[in-house]
Amino acid sequence: MTRLPDTSLPDYGWLFSRARSGRARGPAGARALLDLLAPGGLDSPDAHFQSIRVIGTNGKGSTCAMLEAGLLAAGLRVGRFTSPHLHVYEERIRVNGVNLGAARTRDFIQWARVQAPDAAFFDLTLALACQVFARDGVEVAVMEAGVGGISDATHALGNVVAVALTNADLDHTGVLGATVAEIARDKAGAARRGVPLLTTAAGEALDVVREVAGEIGAPLLTPQTHPKLFALPHAPRLEGAHQHSNAALAAATLRTLGHGGSVEAALNARHPARLERLSVDGKTVLLDGAHNPHATRALALAVPSADVLLFGNLARKDTPATLAPLLPLTSVRVFTATGDLATPPQELAARFGGVALPDPAEALAHALALTPPGGRLLVAGSLYLAADVRARLDRR
Repeated sequence: MTRLPDTSLPDYGWLFSRARSGRARGPAGARALLDLLAPGGLDSPDAHFQSIRVIGTNGKGSTCAMLEAGLLAAGLRVGRFTSPHLHVYEERIRVNGVNLGAARTRDFIQWARVQAPDAAFFDLTLALACQVFARDGVEVAVMEAGVGGISDATHALGNVVAVALTNADLDHTGVLGATVAEIARDKAGAARRGVPLLTTAAGEALDVVREVAGEIGAPLLTPQTHPKLFALPHAPRLEGAHQHSNAALAAATLRTLGHGGSVEAALNARHPARLERLSVDGKTVLLDGAHNPHATRALALAVPSADVLLFGNLARKDTPATLAPLLPLTSVRVFTATGDLATPPQELAARFGGVALPDPAEALAHALALTPPGGRLLVAGSLYLAADVRARLDRR
């Protein structure tokens, strides 16, 4: 009797219920999973491809997108592991620019429910990515850290050929430390002896990175020490001065790995919800996932004015500090909620002035109505909000 293929959907509910809360941080959990995927003493999946780790407070996703584009242009078989996703879970794992198929997610979840029922969500996703990359013959994978560097699950990866550190600033302070120096030390701890550590960090963060690189024995490459390595022939397609820094880091990493001829392709990379421009009924909607003070400061420099601000932020973030750089852009503000863990929009409206509409659909409709013909609506505060708005606008 012919067996029909399993067309059931992945059990995303189980997977997302594996949140980190209550589970130990660090690389140990991910390392255990990777070893579990290497039966019979065979090499674990991460040993089958080279990894470029991308670390930083902000800019990781854009840097990963540019690295992926450059490596593909070099003719390599490329994997990309990033988070969070905008619309579907499988965006987190790509091979040669194509998202993972849902059937493979389903099969892995079925395995994990039996073999690793207590593993954390991020560790499971990283393990799935490595399994996919190994089976699909990936040569080099761009691996975005979740939170931190030495304390992140991606520190479990073997065969790391470069570490790219975008910057270090205040975010995830409850996990990484209360100061820029503490956060920079954790992120710089991703360095490996003898493996190039490239960074566009500046100021106090760079001082710490330099110290840690010396302690570990990692060659440190910066725009100050290697200006030609980080030089750009022109601005990247992604908008904003902050993207110049991300592009310089991607270009330097490509050149360090012998793929300097692919810098042009990297500069032409696209990445959704990073100052993404959408046109709606003659109005411009600017979507950006800026969700911490460092990111919104950069966004405010890139967008000096807007007609309306639609803002929602997670309560675990420093919401007042995140919002502060955006307040001078416009006095017309609509606050909304990005899920159950959001900062209550009523509190924001009362404190900073504006309209509170917890339902994102209602908030978007109201914000668009307030935006004049030919005007600009800026959406920021969370990648989750940017994804929600993007999906709604796509359905219009």
